[in-house]
Parts: sequence; structure tokens; C-alpha cells
Amino acid sequence: MIVVVDYHKGNLLSVERGLRGAGAEVVVSDDPALVRAADAVVLPGVGAFADAAASLEELGLGAAVTDAVAAGAPFLGICLGMHLMFEGGTEHAPEAGPLPAGLGLVSGVVGLMPRTDEAGAAYKIPHVGWNSVEWDEADPLFDGLESGEYFYFTHSFAAPESIATIGRTTHSVTFPSAVRVPGHPVWGVQFHPEKSSDAGARLLANFVTVARAAAGRRGAAAAMAEDTVLPKE
Repeated sequence: MIVVVDYHKGNLLSVERGLRGAGAEVVVSDDPALVRAADAVVLPGVGAFADAAASLEELGLGAAVTDAVAAGAPFLGICLGMHLMFEGGTEHAPEAGPLPAGLGLVSGVVGLMPRTDEAGAAYKIPHVGWNSVEWDEADPLFDGLESGEYFYFTHSFAAPESIATIGRTTHSVTFPSAVRVPGHPVWGVQFHPEKSSDAGARLLANFVTVARAAAGRRGAAAAMAEDTVLPKE
């Protein structure tokens, strides 16, 4: 079962439909217990970082997500959900005091895209529409897709470069458009796969495949543990 986290910010129906279209069993929930028990977790996002971070905290969902990830559940953050993977973000941050905190799965702070490119020329923000994602190395999330594939974007803020970056996009400036926690099935994408036609459907199907495999391994481990007979003292 894949749990789509409902932190009361945005329409989750398209994400739910996309995952179901890939053959997944999906539940949309704001119940921390259900998130912790999930085989995999998807964190969509529409809105501002500060508001979303506050909602996750208020509903107890931030801790539930990090607990699920720590237990080995595959994770996919979408758009703002990718931003929330980072340590913090400046969007709607207070003028004084600490920055709103993210989940801390990836180091760095998400900030507003620069107003000008390297040559000093202004360009259009927000970045809305179809654009390509380039990657150098194979990754299970990109299985069956070619580097340079087009996906649908809509955002004004972007993640910083980090060791987690696995894909990049250029909109006058180049920014990370896909991240992965090294060595773990924990991904984030800046674009909206649920709105990205065949390429987005394939990416969601790849995530569902990873989630099923992880659930199968956990089920086998649990069955083995139940079959283990402890020696009598």
C-alpha cells in the first residue's frame, strides 16, 4: 500500500489517479499511524514551503514520514514535496527568526530562483510548462526513460545543488530537478509526473515497482521472523 500524504494543502486526486493507473494500491491519508505503516510514501505539494512545513508539523505527519523512511519505505516527493525533503526553505519565511524546517532528508535550503541568468539577463519566473530533465547515471526511477525527457513544471523556488542531485533542468539557469538520498529509495522531483503524459506515467510506474519490491522484502523478513523458534532457556 502506498500512502499519499494529505497535509491539507492542494489537490491530491491527480497523484492518486496516476499511482492507481500504475497498478498501485493507494490510500490518501492524514493519519500518522497509516503513514508509518505504509509500504511506500508519496508527498505531493502545492503551495508555499512555510505553510506546508507548519501543516506537516501540526498534523504530526513530518515525524511519521521520516519514521517511515527510516524503516525503509520508498519515498517520492513531488514539486513542493521535493522541497520539503530539504533542511529548510525561504518561501514565506518570517523576516526574523529561524527558517521554516523541512524533513531534513537532504542537506541545504530551498530558495527563490535567481531573477537573472549568469549573463545578467532577466527571464520569466515562475517557470511554467514543459522542460527537459537531464541525468548522467541510470536510476530505477528513470528506468525506460531517456535523459532529456520532457516533464511538466510549475514553480518559482528551486532546490540547491547537493550530493543528492541526480537530474537537472535549465530554464535560463540550471537547477536540480530530481534528487535521491544516496543509497536509499528516497526520491524527489521538481516536476509533476502526474501531469507529464507518458513520461510521467512511466516514472510513477517505476516508483510503484520499487515500492512493491520493498514491500515483498519486508513481508518475507516478517514471515521469517515469525517462523523463527527461540530456544528454551
